[in-house]
Amino acid sequence: MAAITLIEAITQALAWELKHDETVVVLGEDVGVNGGVFRATAGLQQTFGSERVIDTPLDETTIAGLTVGLATQGMRPIAEAQFDGFMYPMVDHIICHAARFRYRTRGRMTCPMVLRVPWGGGIRAPEHHSEANEAIFTNVPGLRVVMPSSPQRAYGLLLAAIRDPDPVIFFEPKRIYRQYKEEVPDDGEALPLDVCFVLRDGADVTLVTWGAQVKETLEAAEALEKEGISAEVIDVATLKPLDFDTIHESVKKTGRCVIVHEAPRTAGFGAEIAAQLAEKAMFDLVAPVERVTGYDTHIPLFRLEMKYLPSVEKIIAATKRTLASS
Repeated sequence: MAAITLIEAITQALAWELKHDETVVVLGEDVGVNGGVFRATAGLQQTFGSERVIDTPLDETTIAGLTVGLATQGMRPIAEAQFDGFMYPMVDHIICHAARFRYRTRGRMTCPMVLRVPWGGGIRAPEHHSEANEAIFTNVPGLRVVMPSSPQRAYGLLLAAIRDPDPVIFFEPKRIYRQYKEEVPDDGEALPLDVCFVLRDGADVTLVTWGAQVKETLEAAEALEKEGISAEVIDVATLKPLDFDTIHESVKKTGRCVIVHEAPRTAGFGAEIAAQLAEKAMFDLVAPVERVTGYDTHIPLFRLEMKYLPSVEKIIAATKRTLASS
């Protein structure tokens, strides 16, 4: 079995569902002839035709409205927002319609759609192409918010998202689209939504993260191990609904927690995890929760971009602070 990148795992999952479910369609700007701006849909239109892989006008509002309409009428559409900063014209349809159909119709109708969103910084793009806006959508009732961090999880979680009866925002950390490879069986096996993945066992501190920051967090854990510090690493994967139980069980064991995310600090999703730890795990903690985040400003242009993002050094420093304060 050949090893593939995260972006290739996305393509593989889309192809599986297009082949095995005739209600699945893919739509978005340049997803057909050109195969998408990041080539996530490369070759799909040639294989499945222009009625299944649809090039749309450059109009995010129309893409979102069309996706909601298809989903409520028996299809399973997978739309692409070319960049995370392009989501904002879609918000009306996502929040006012897609997220509300089950509630509004008392369960008579659902909206089984996926919005794929290339997410985050680190690729030397302008700021509206590099946003980390996941926390906005975790505040919306009726949405699932999912973010894979590896080729295997991208494949399995995207399959699960497509098969889910409710709308899913599927953030794809574009900085790691082609950063490394894994063997990913093309067997159609989905991974569970709504669960965190424990990627590394540890006893001294719990490191909680998601998306592209999983890589730096694992590297920090390996560096800490050389200093005799045992760090457990948790990939949240599904931000909404949050599997808090897995995080809590880890904190019961370690007594300490460091939360790592790329988004701005204020009201970032890490604040929600910290709040739940304060509410439900206060007596399990032996030190204050630390957060390693982006800054409360727009992501800068590429000269300063990597200084904005969480780094291995910042994660190590926060870990040592929480260890020193206990």
